Amino acid sequence: MKCRFINKVGWDKKLVNESYPWVEKQIVHRPKFSPFQSALRDSLIDTGVSPYNGFTYDHIYGTKVGGTIFDRFGRRHTAAELLASGNPDKLTVLVHATVQKIVFDTTGKRPKVVGVIFNDENGKQHEAMLGNDVQSEVILSSGAIGSPQMLLLSGIGPKDELQNLNISVVLNNPFVGKGMIDNPMNNIFVPSNRPVDVSLIQTVGITKKGVYIEASSGFSQSNSSIHCHHGIVSAEIGQLSTIPPKQRSIEAIQAYVKSKRDIPVEAFNGGFVLTKVGSAWSVGELKLNNTNVNDNPTITFNYFSHPYDLQRCVEGIRMTIKVVQSEHFTNYTLCKKESMEKILNISVKANVNFIPRHANDTTSLEQFCKDTVITIWHYHGGCHVGKVVDPDYKVLDVERLRVVDGSTFTESPGTNPQATVMMMGRYMGVKILRDRLGRLAGI
Repeated sequence: MKCRFINKVGWDKKLVNESYPWVEKQIVHRPKFSPFQSALRDSLIDTGVSPYNGFTYDHIYGTKVGGTIFDRFGRRHTAAELLASGNPDKLTVLVHATVQKIVFDTTGKRPKVVGVIFNDENGKQHEAMLGNDVQSEVILSSGAIGSPQMLLLSGIGPKDELQNLNISVVLNNPFVGKGMIDNPMNNIFVPSNRPVDVSLIQTVGITKKGVYIEASSGFSQSNSSIHCHHGIVSAEIGQLSTIPPKQRSIEAIQAYVKSKRDIPVEAFNGGFVLTKVGSAWSVGELKLNNTNVNDNPTITFNYFSHPYDLQRCVEGIRMTIKVVQSEHFTNYTLCKKESMEKILNISVKANVNFIPRHANDTTSLEQFCKDTVITIWHYHGGCHVGKVVDPDYKVLDVERLRVVDGSTFTESPGTNPQATVMMMGRYMGVKILRDRLGRLAGI
């Protein structure tokens, strides 16, 4: 998958293989393996997700243990730490600055970026202007939601949409905000009759059916609400932002509030085995609600609108149920092996995403997929190569502006795109510097 993705986007393999370790050596660690993850590993192998590839960063078919950004002391590491590798004499970081708009000079044949407008922590507005150096540029790295939103707010996007919001059109590009994709995820709840330690995703089954199987475990109850350490439950709550309003209902929200109040904490003593559809074919779009940069845009991902995604979800759920029914899980949880219908019923009750449930959720895997879908935040698209940016990620028909992030992807790379997105930052930084040196040398 990873090699195929690299070939598809046309990256320099040698530089890619240099850039991944540059990130990994600084913030990625080998996880402290938990019993719940061990049960998943052994169950996956018994279910046929083989071979077992051990601990590896490589994206290869079978079952593996991947890296984590949590070190052995439980401390979380982030991409911000990569700044320590920069030259402090040539690097200025404004921590609380929030960009409001990209500024253009439109007097020439093509729009040219001259700077950005940003607010500081006190809300005071400033301008950061580019110098006269012809190699100066603005690099937009606001992610799959933020980058297309910023282009639209700055006047680059579909002409009609911009004019409807009284945004001055800098460049009419109908593809900005289009091609938005999220990898749909569903989960199967695994109850346990013994205490379960908190574990984040460590083990992953990379199947040839186009689905990934992972797990997260350990829950706590505080402030009268149930929390999952990995954020699965919070992801379900957050579905209000990713599920179209017409698919929500007052009854579903009221049922969620009631279930949250009535479910005893013992019911959440366990974990979730997660099924994610890789390389989703269902496509949506992003549009502005208004011209306030602080307001979220409207995003529709159209989960399972393509039948191939639904087919793979069904196959993934079938495989996941076999995993949960395996003796490795039942021996660990001290629970008896349950029927498929019972497992689905427990999972439907545990999963809250404001989508109305249907009577056939436990008999139709297609309906179960549609009704229990949640996000794992692997959003991508909105600024595709060839439509919004060129292969060097320069915005088409605009001078001195690039987009370097997951908004340029047409599919999500690997089981977690975080690794590739961070690698991409290093890759493009080195490539841009090499290109500039090449131009200075007249090569």
